[in-house]
Amino acid sequence: MAKKISEKILKYNVVFQPEPEGGYTAIVPSLRGCVTYGKNLNEARKMAVDAIQGFVECLKEDGEEIPSDERSFITTLDFSFPQLASI
Repeated sequence: MAKKISEKILKYNVVFQPEPEGGYTAIVPSLRGCVTYGKNLNEARKMAVDAIQGFVECLKEDGEEIPSDERSFITTLDFSFPQLASI
């Protein structure tokens, strides 16, 4: 009888920051130190998936807790700073 393989779906927020020289840095805030780069947004996304998988595998091998973003979300807040208007 074949052994049934179960899996768990984990969710991660990823921040993509455009870089001045081109491309995007991908940062996974809940996985401290999980940062990667791609020449374009599509490549940065693929690199983020690969980085997350490797990071989580290392955490599991080391017996550490594996965090996720199951219950968190990211939003953007706009602020007005009149003192910066002249810059």
